Amino acid sequence: MIKSQSRKKVLWVAVGLPLLVVLASAAAWFYRLDERWALVLASWRAPDRIPMAVLGDSDSHSYHDRVSFGAQPGLRGGAYRATTWQWPEVLAGVRGDALNLGPWSRWGTNLDLVALLRQWRGQEGRVPMKEDYRHNMAVSGAHCEQLMTMPYAQAVHLRRIMDEAPQSWEKGVVVIRIGVNDFGQPEDLEPLAQNPADPVMLARMDSCVNNIQSAVSYLHAHHPKVAFLVVGIFNNAHYAAALDRWQSAQAQRNLDQGLDHFDSVLKAWADRDPHVAFFSDRDWFKQWMGGRNGDGVPAYHDAQIGTHFKVHNTAGDAPTNAFLADEHAGSVLNAMWARSIIEHLNAEFATAIPVPTDDELTNFLDPDGKLGMR
Repeated sequence: MIKSQSRKKVLWVAVGLPLLVVLASAAAWFYRLDERWALVLASWRAPDRIPMAVLGDSDSHSYHDRVSFGAQPGLRGGAYRATTWQWPEVLAGVRGDALNLGPWSRWGTNLDLVALLRQWRGQEGRVPMKEDYRHNMAVSGAHCEQLMTMPYAQAVHLRRIMDEAPQSWEKGVVVIRIGVNDFGQPEDLEPLAQNPADPVMLARMDSCVNNIQSAVSYLHAHHPKVAFLVVGIFNNAHYAAALDRWQSAQAQRNLDQGLDHFDSVLKAWADRDPHVAFFSDRDWFKQWMGGRNGDGVPAYHDAQIGTHFKVHNTAGDAPTNAFLADEHAGSVLNAMWARSIIEHLNAEFATAIPVPTDDELTNFLDPDGKLGMR
């Protein structure tokens, strides 16, 4: 009986283990079919486009990802999802001739073994699987530590992509927009509204800054000419569902002062490093939609795109709302944000990307005119 068990173990090691490796390798190859076709098709595009990559969370994860959101029809625009766009999707739609976000396809895997095999073979081992532009590493729900920590390790997987075409990435740009899941949710804002120096919240901000800087240092060490645009935190007190909270001058001052801790460190770093630029999300929102008055009471104004189409600081899936029902930015807000990113890149890094006009944006957002933008 003992000899029989020993023979089975030997047989497993001799036959079963290699077979498992073969099957896993086949699965890894199979799961990359979409990726392979996408890369072949992308090779036909203009080679002189500026490579752009994105690191972040749901504030950058493309809305038309059927892998992540296909089974949840109420998310990312609900009944309007077909005409609801995230800002990288807008950039690819109106400036795909100048910016290269990578081919659109399904990338990565939800199988840890397949991911490990890919990494072992020197390939992309992205987790989880999502349908997006190849250079958009942003994943909904991501925390700052996942920029460098496996299995997400967004910066590590991006470096593998950059290594494939290092000369092209010498003129590349990376946008990093992350932090809301670490210290920007309403439950995080509550302690800041009480105490802008709340030690727990400030420690989370410091940790996020360290992770962002580590990601930039890591990528810069391998691709020293790449430019980085780091985005400050948005104040979710401006989100429509939170407008009845923190309605006092003191609470609003505390929130601004507390969130300044994060933004000021990023801005000071960008001021010192010629390869890094800072973009204030809070200043941008104030410019386009206003804010609260001196007593902390909502006093927003509408944003307008084109000759007449107005967007209100409300939540809902129709394009007249600044925010979607699931609390993410709506199409018009994302389109205007994407345009501002191009303007900022041009100003900071002389990228000379043509700035999209209102007509170009509304033609992309509302091609048949049914939404009333044109």
